[in-house]
Amino acid sequence: MTLFTSLFQYDFMILAFAAVLIISPLFGLLGTMVVNNKMAFFSDALGHSALTGIAVGIIFGIPDTNLAMVLFGVAFAILLNWIKEKSSASTDTLISVFSSCCIAIGLAILSRGGNFSKYSSLLLGDVLSITKREIIYLLLILIATVVFWIVCYNRLQAISLHKTLAKSKHFRIRMIENLFSIFIALIVMLSIKWIGILLINALLILPAASARNIAENVREYHLFSIIFSLFSGVLGLFISYYTDMATGPMIIIIASVIFFSTYFYGRNR
Repeated sequence: MTLFTSLFQYDFMILAFAAVLIISPLFGLLGTMVVNNKMAFFSDALGHSALTGIAVGIIFGIPDTNLAMVLFGVAFAILLNWIKEKSSASTDTLISVFSSCCIAIGLAILSRGGNFSKYSSLLLGDVLSITKREIIYLLLILIATVVFWIVCYNRLQAISLHKTLAKSKHFRIRMIENLFSIFIALIVMLSIKWIGILLINALLILPAASARNIAENVREYHLFSIIFSLFSGVLGLFISYYTDMATGPMIIIIASVIFFSTYFYGRNR
């Protein structure tokens, strides 16, 4: 039996592989717009707010941690967009304040009575723990994201390039930005359990940043981002399995190698 076929003799590896095939294109696709709009801080703040989502779920008696994180993440994204629109403070400052506050609240509640150890696995994630039901959730999010991308991509691109021009075209800017933020929140919150809070933002940014280093047009930008994300996810899963290392960090290491390779290639070209 080859190394490749032995990998799939276990059900948990089949589910993990399916999760990577679904999650990677999502991050590769949405990451392009995150990089274009300089929203790295935003997605990072969303990831850190997951702890607060779990804490709020405990307070209100929500037993499903995924549901608690998703609900809080969506509310957090919309609130942050609203405050960003109304406030004169810089976006980075607002996001940093919100992120710090959420982390502190989440850690304070979850560490009460010394119980934080059971949530520490969320920091690095564990893709091998994914279930069939969660695969279905991710697949539904993938379908919804593709539909949203097809319908709203041109508007998103116009808003990111020139918001005033987009307003003159009567685009519903706030609604589109909120929808985009909601999709980021959904994907980030649903993936944290397997990628990890400390690494989730890197997976969203690195493939798109790598693609931007070498892409010559928008099509190449999106295509390369998805390819780099898929390659990092699949190879990271395989290497982590055979080296007995955590999958999330291994995926990020490979994505980082790709970024630096494309960076120096792009500069030399």
